[in-house]
Amino acid sequence: MGSVQKLWLFCCHSFCFDGWGEALKYGPFIAALRKGEPKHVYLLAGEERYYIEKAKAAILESLFPAGEGLRDALEEAAPDMDADALIGLLETVPFFVPKHVVLVQDSPLFREKKRTAADGEEAKAAKGKKVGADKKEERLLHLLADMPDYAYVIFLCAGKADKRRKAYKTVEAAGAVLDADAVRPWEISDWLAGKLAEIHREFDREAHAYFMGAVSMMHEVSLSYLDKEFEKLALYTTEKRIGRAELAAVFSGLPEVSSFAMMDAVSEKDVKKALTLLRRQTADGVYAPVLLALMVRHVRQLWQAKLLLAQGVRGKALGPSMKLNPFIAEKLGRASMKFSEPVLKRAMLSLIDADYLLKTGQGGAELLEDAVISLCR
Repeated sequence: MGSVQKLWLFCCHSFCFDGWGEALKYGPFIAALRKGEPKHVYLLAGEERYYIEKAKAAILESLFPAGEGLRDALEEAAPDMDADALIGLLETVPFFVPKHVVLVQDSPLFREKKRTAADGEEAKAAKGKKVGADKKEERLLHLLADMPDYAYVIFLCAGKADKRRKAYKTVEAAGAVLDADAVRPWEISDWLAGKLAEIHREFDREAHAYFMGAVSMMHEVSLSYLDKEFEKLALYTTEKRIGRAELAAVFSGLPEVSSFAMMDAVSEKDVKKALTLLRRQTADGVYAPVLLALMVRHVRQLWQAKLLLAQGVRGKALGPSMKLNPFIAEKLGRASMKFSEPVLKRAMLSLIDADYLLKTGQGGAELLEDAVISLCR
């Protein structure tokens, strides 16, 4: 990296007052985008594709309000495009429109470099290629640090970007970086508040508890799926305030919703309701191993809550330790008081046995029913 470029990056880092600077999560990223002038270089990277797509749409909207001129200005580059070819593309002066925007999917510029061992002539050839590639990359980074007024580039990366790469540091300094981490169940509150505001709705207390409980059952939260379900919810009812019944009607097809209701019944030791919900899920085609995994997780959470209560951790303070939404953790804490440690231990051992019998074809859904009955006694 040349001395001029280093000075530029230092200035960008040291004197940036427009809300950008280091990589931002989705909320602060969108806030900074709305507050200041659009950047010429963006990197949108992370495991949550939903946030990447939403951020891309927001950037394009800021550059082309109402989409005017977008079609003629937008161009996609191949992921493996040579650095010099990308430079040529970025420096191409647009016709008919004042801006030229290039989208680059999964560029190797932001991936972790793989080291390969080579000997003799192969090593010399590899070293020569590397020097040539490095020089090309330096020319590209110099351009990214000081883009033409008409040029914009948006790099999209599925998965985490390597923060040690020069390309990452250049974009972070001269442009803007979105860190789109996958959302965990206990982190869903901010997304929920934003989505409800977007569709001009609100949850009553029971609906909020119902939604949080269903999400707490998910191993992975798909914001794209939830986003579509909320759009259905907005069409399903014109009422501003949404109750549990309306929410359940729209979300009933989600296995985690029925599983949450079943676990809720187990927590209340309502054996009749728990068995009814279990049989409904198996009739709907939910695989026994999936239900077994959810039951194991629930028993483990009850046990964990019981141990934390014994250590003096109470109420919503259970949330951080259990990595759950505080409301759900508090509810599990109350439910755990209905179960003794020996009962939870027997239930866990029973579920472990059921797992073995299911995997070896020696049993079916009746094993889950036995586990539910033993927990509800």
